[in-house]
Order: sequence, then structure tokens, then C-alpha cells
Amino acid sequence: MSYCQDNPAYLVEGAPSDTLILFAHGAGANRDAEFMRSMASGLVAKGFKVMRFNFPYMQANAADGKKRPPDRAPKLLACFTEMLDVAHAEPQVKRVVLMGKSMGGRMAAILACDTQLASRIDRVICLGYPFIPLNGGEPRLAPLNDCQVPVLVLQGERDKFGNKTQISTWPLNGTIQFGWLPDGDHSFVPRKSSGTTEMANLALAIDLSVKFIIER
Repeated sequence: MSYCQDNPAYLVEGAPSDTLILFAHGAGANRDAEFMRSMASGLVAKGFKVMRFNFPYMQANAADGKKRPPDRAPKLLACFTEMLDVAHAEPQVKRVVLMGKSMGGRMAAILACDTQLASRIDRVICLGYPFIPLNGGEPRLAPLNDCQVPVLVLQGERDKFGNKTQISTWPLNGTIQFGWLPDGDHSFVPRKSSGTTEMANLALAIDLSVKFIIER
């Protein structure tokens, strides 16, 4: 059964490259959100191919204009797996890096916990990882701790879903890499009084992602 049924559900950008970044959106904004487009264009400018896609509920939202909550994890992961197949079918692609904003990053990490799927994933980058569930409870550490490939978490220093002070107290695998966006919120936006800007934080996120992707 196909969970990503419409070809317009995904968009591939960039010149031919052996590395493709498969980029998943967060819970409340689709593949064409400003954050998604800014990150993608920055990565394309660095020489990577980037593939953005919509999860099924966002495909349905686009079709009829109605707003729906995210699909449950099994359906999100089934769609993500289909998009991984599409990514590997792209010409010249030898490496696929999973990247996700918030919920998309969590799904990317969960996908790479599967040993068989992890063999087709080079690494995972989580942008604003949603450590703390909306309804409270224990932080979601297992997807990161159990991930079978290298993981980079790029997090705003004051992210309400897990800030720098909180994260330092949690039992996380020492192999997980972190990059901190100065005074950034969940979308890396700093306060005006911080001395930095959203543009600067996005540029830093792109640079840190590139460094992580090319390191060996």
C-alpha cells in the first residue's frame, strides 16, 4: 500500500550529487514552509541534492484545504520509508542523509533505529528535536540513543521542547553530536535583544549540517 500517493508530495532540488538529503517537515507546517525552503536552498547552494516531501496528512490538507492533525507514527514511518526508496532511485545518489524538522527529525531517528533500514541511511540530522511531548511526560530519548547511524541534533538554546540546560541533565548517548543555535527558539529564532538574527542562526545550522555530512 502506498502512503505517499501523489508525485507532487515530493520535490527534488539541486544539481547532480552523490549525496541526497531527504528532508521531512514538522507537525504543523508542510514541505514548503519558509523554514524548510530556507534550509533546503542553503544546502543546495552547498552542492547537495535535497528532497522535500509531505507526509500523508499534509498531502490531504493540500488537496482539500482542511487542516488535519499528524498521522500516527506507523503511517508517518511508512511514508518516510517510501521516500527513502525514491531517494535511492535518484540518479548518481550513493548516500542518503535523513533530515527532519521537529516531528520529522524524530521520525528520521526512529527510522534509523531499524538495522535493515539504517544500512541505507548515512546519517541523521534533527532540527529542533521535540524532546518533551506536548502533553508532558518523560523526554523522548530512545530514538536518539538507539539510532544505528551518526546523529546530529541542532537545537535552539531556549527551545521549549528541550533547551540547553535541560538536555545537559538527560542520559543521552555520548556519540550524539549537538549544535546550539544562539538564543534560538524551536525554529532557531532568537530574541531581538540577543545580538544575533534568525538569518544568522539558519546560516549556522546549514554550516553545521554540511560539516557533519562531509566528516568521516
